[in-house]
Amino acid sequence: MAAQRSPTGAPPAAGKPWSGRFSEPVSDLVKRFTASVSFDQRLAEFDIDGSIAHARMLQAAGIIAADDLVAIEGGLAQIRGEIRAGTFVWSLDLEDVHLNIEKRLTDLVGDAGKRLHTARSRNDQVATDIRLYLRAAIDHIVHQIRALQGALLDLAEQHADTVMPGFTHLQVAQPVTFAHHLMAYYEMLARDASRYADCRKRVNRLPLGAAALAGTSYPIDRLMVAKLLEFDGVCENSLDAVSDRDFAIEFCACASLTMTHLSRCCEELILWMSPRYAFIDIADRFCTGSSIMPQKKNPDVAELIRGKTGRVNGHLVALLTLMKGQPLAYNKDNQEDKEPLFDAIDTVSTSLAVFAEMVPGISVNRDAMRAAAAQGFATATDLADYLVRKGLPFREAHEVVAQAVRFCAGRHCDLADLALPELQQFSRLIGEDAYAALTLEGALNARSHIGGTAPARVKSAIAKARKALK
Repeated sequence: MAAQRSPTGAPPAAGKPWSGRFSEPVSDLVKRFTASVSFDQRLAEFDIDGSIAHARMLQAAGIIAADDLVAIEGGLAQIRGEIRAGTFVWSLDLEDVHLNIEKRLTDLVGDAGKRLHTARSRNDQVATDIRLYLRAAIDHIVHQIRALQGALLDLAEQHADTVMPGFTHLQVAQPVTFAHHLMAYYEMLARDASRYADCRKRVNRLPLGAAALAGTSYPIDRLMVAKLLEFDGVCENSLDAVSDRDFAIEFCACASLTMTHLSRCCEELILWMSPRYAFIDIADRFCTGSSIMPQKKNPDVAELIRGKTGRVNGHLVALLTLMKGQPLAYNKDNQEDKEPLFDAIDTVSTSLAVFAEMVPGISVNRDAMRAAAAQGFATATDLADYLVRKGLPFREAHEVVAQAVRFCAGRHCDLADLALPELQQFSRLIGEDAYAALTLEGALNARSHIGGTAPARVKSAIAKARKALK
């Protein structure tokens, strides 16, 4: 049978759901340029979930027959099985995940499959699919964050009494415990989990029912679909529903912060593994060697996470830039939302997974940490606090200790190395009991308040965190 021809004599864009408007087929180059099926097929099962809910609503509203619903559900169940088995045939000619599934459904169940798209558009369909997919990704990432927090707590419990230098400006500042340092990252991750949970609230709104941009003339029940898909509610404005990508941007902002926190920790692990620090070692299974230097052991996992942080930050900027010039409502530009979002999800998820696995492979050199804490006059502030308790105003105490530090620096010794008469030349208030304040343990134990680094307080913080994770 000869192909139908348009009034101008040119063949229509056969096979497309919008082909009736066009007088010639899309060029192969344009097919490849505009198709998204190579990356949006990961939405397939969510697309099926959304279609089943939509079909049930259509039947309940009397828009399609009960027999059509049975056929649609049976066909979509078969398609889901084919996708899971890897036997589903994806076609570039069908552009995207939605048309691929719709074409297969029509092949399987005939006219019932053609009725499924009643009262919806690909615009609200894809917005729904992405939200369903992202909601599941957020739930998984929060679970991964909690797994990493648990690994940090396991390591912290082993080192509640391990002394290390705390740094400001990367200079020795005051002694802390290694557990206290680790718990700082626990807190960062706790904020991350909270942010994702908050983001999820805005993700979890149903766009379906907005159709192309203005809603639909059919008597649909959007609240029914929202309930079936476990959305918290519906997007209230049809124009906003199909064009909004705030939720994707917000997720990428959350992901960027998570990666920033992982990157900061990785930077420290990289430094601490250096022989100049020798604070820690990372298990061989998370490191690589050099092709030319046989002695090398490189912390590649930590370096890659640090590097991938820039990648996720870039996706955030890409999505912000994508949206900044778009008029309402949907524009083809929005097809470019998926690859940055998908890669951000993949990157933060794999980074969390490998980090959580790496943490138990960290071994700690307690002696090196303690030796470093004993350098740089880490207990100088404690001597100043001692003088304040003796009645000296803090600013004067600060000046007294600064002079003592300068004196020690010239003699290449520590404050605790000075004899009592030498200390007393800076202040007659200094007595024999000052030496207790100058010990590392004395400095740690003195900070026994909520959030402090005293071992007892750190152990309490770990126990509280354990309870919060359950």
